[in-house]
Amino acid sequence: MKPASSLSSAVLFDHQALRDQFPALKQTIGDHPLCYLDTAATSQKPQAVIDAMTEYYQLNNANVHRAAHQLSARATQQYEAVRQQVAEFIHAQRQDEIIFTHGTTESINMVAYGLTSQIKPNDVMLIDTAAHHANIVPWQELAKRTGAVIKPIPLTTDAQLDIAAFEQLLTLKPKVVALCHVSNALGTLNPVNELVAKAKAVGAITLVDGAQAIAHLPVDVQKIDCDFYVFSGHKMYGPTGVGILYGRFHQLDQLTPMLTGGEMIKTVSFEQTEFGALPNRLEAGTPAIAEVIGLGAAIHFLQQLPREQLLAHEQQLIHYLQQQLQQLGAIELYGIANDKHSGDKHCAGGQRHNIGAVAFNLQGEHHQDVGILLDQQAVAVRCGHHCAMPLMTSLNLGGCCRASIGIYTNKQDVDQFIHALNTVKELLL
Repeated sequence: MKPASSLSSAVLFDHQALRDQFPALKQTIGDHPLCYLDTAATSQKPQAVIDAMTEYYQLNNANVHRAAHQLSARATQQYEAVRQQVAEFIHAQRQDEIIFTHGTTESINMVAYGLTSQIKPNDVMLIDTAAHHANIVPWQELAKRTGAVIKPIPLTTDAQLDIAAFEQLLTLKPKVVALCHVSNALGTLNPVNELVAKAKAVGAITLVDGAQAIAHLPVDVQKIDCDFYVFSGHKMYGPTGVGILYGRFHQLDQLTPMLTGGEMIKTVSFEQTEFGALPNRLEAGTPAIAEVIGLGAAIHFLQQLPREQLLAHEQQLIHYLQQQLQQLGAIELYGIANDKHSGDKHCAGGQRHNIGAVAFNLQGEHHQDVGILLDQQAVAVRCGHHCAMPLMTSLNLGGCCRASIGIYTNKQDVDQFIHALNTVKELLL
């Protein structure tokens, strides 16, 4: 574990100048500066994103793909430029492999619904036990429609995906394998390249939920080699209400559209309708235009930053946070890195990693009480089951607290959090 003093030495850029671009972080609550450690729920937004969306509404507010006037032409050009941005950002081969949705949840629902005709009774679908509900419930609904069977992929006793159990489940020749890239509740990292390769070797359709990875890690869908990769704009410093469904063209082209009408058609009569080509075929109705433009601004913002340095900065902060929690005492930590497990074949990739988040409880105390008392000191963390009830059940927990960081988080945030948590500990214990 690196000492706390090493946190600043690895950051060769002006981190305070970066932080200053997020106006929400400048506020105080009561007598305390805001300590925002809930980035895994939603990230704060840089001024560049706010400005881009404001400019659209002030100057270019028009519908896309639907008119000959200049405002619509400008809006359409901006909207479609973001599709190319996203494709380049995640290394998609084609621009029409990028589908704009309203978020990760809708993206997964679109895939699960779209695969209905391809799934037969007793087909097996493997779902990561650590998955967000959005990567569980749509598959359950698909199973109800088709008679397919869901098999959860177990975790090890220390909350890592059990590779040996996964390999055993693959002998069932699953039709679908749905994974999370990074656990939203714990911050644990799955070796998705390895897992996807194993799944594809038995002919499975693969979907990776990248909502918690996209803001922290470089994502290359060609290297991951998955059929579908999904994420949300608001987790990566963009606005709410916009998400991405990436899919290999031949896989997207076989999906039955979940929504119909609007510009997703080619021809319509009362006798029949012919759907249009991708990506329009999967984008029914007026899209979230301002939000897409805001997402483009967020991607541009991230692309201007030294991502490798920021990743190193975040990793050092997470290690420092874990270290401080362990030293505080009376704290239970879940799914954190532990050197004694290094090389364990049952651990994902033989190594332990946490990305962006640490899950914990104050021993003997309800997580909601801890969260409320932290809020009274202007510390924002998430408390609850984190939309991951099966994961909580596997850990024998009703819920927990989660502190999660972003590119704007600094050592002062961690120190303020630890001080506040110590105050809570002294009050409750």
